[in-house]
Amino acid sequence: MVAIVSTAAYLGLEARRVEVQVQLAPGVPAFVVVGLADKAVGESRERVRAAIAAIGLSLPPKRITVNLSPADLPKEGSHYDLPIALGLLAAMGVVDAEGLSDFVVVGELSLDGRIAGSPGVLLAAMLASGEGRSLICPAEQGAEAAWAGTPVVAAPDLLSLLNHLKGEQLLGNPKPGGAEDGWSGNDLAQVKGQETAKRALEIAAAGGHNLLMVGPPGAGKSLLASCLPGILPPLDAAEALEVSMVASVAGTLTGGRMTRVRPFRTPHHSASMAALTGGGVARDRHIASGRDGLH
Repeated sequence: MVAIVSTAAYLGLEARRVEVQVQLAPGVPAFVVVGLADKAVGESRERVRAAIAAIGLSLPPKRITVNLSPADLPKEGSHYDLPIALGLLAAMGVVDAEGLSDFVVVGELSLDGRIAGSPGVLLAAMLASGEGRSLICPAEQGAEAAWAGTPVVAAPDLLSLLNHLKGEQLLGNPKPGGAEDGWSGNDLAQVKGQETAKRALEIAAAGGHNLLMVGPPGAGKSLLASCLPGILPPLDAAEALEVSMVASVAGTLTGGRMTRVRPFRTPHHSASMAALTGGGVARDRHIASGRDGLH
């Protein structure tokens, strides 16, 4: 028997569906994870083994093969722990394998069975919403996932999740986190002088133009640039969701709170392209496909 659980792989701001296929077969006992998994995914074997033992179960003395399909897509992160564990429990007959087909599952497992948060839950929730599925995620990120508008099961630990899936204990549907409004940084009204530069900032903000500031050190370029978000209009719903997706991938979307304030970053002038956008094989493939506009 092969049990299948859906999860997500993150490529920039895109979440792709990944099937976690778990098979129990006769043979020398082993636990193998295949499918182009990185170090964190490979180590999930020990976390899954310990979490299942923490709820009073033990792995069968069989050859356990976990395949992450599609096999040519790089798999990174610890959020594969929970789907692997549920797939294994479904193959063991502990939970209904067919019932899991309605969910996209993400979450990291602790050794004592707790479900810990992992970056990118909002992207997984968007994927689940687009496919008409529900999402299973850590309890601490339920408010974040609820923004996608899809049903969310936010579980604090593996035992509570199993009881929910069996109908013995129902977990409440989380509510979306709040939204932050108002710029708390530098205020353009506090800048003395620089009337021409301030006028240029106002025109760029009003018309949505690009702005290049050139001048000697100490002229006030950085100060004026840091005042720009304060005079920009708030993010609309689509823009706020996109900014929150970036924060979700970075793991900085605390409490599921979205923001309507336009983001502001101050990279050093000597920062390279790799320092600004990151590197690695997965990113290079993403750029080659033309999905992030870096050409």
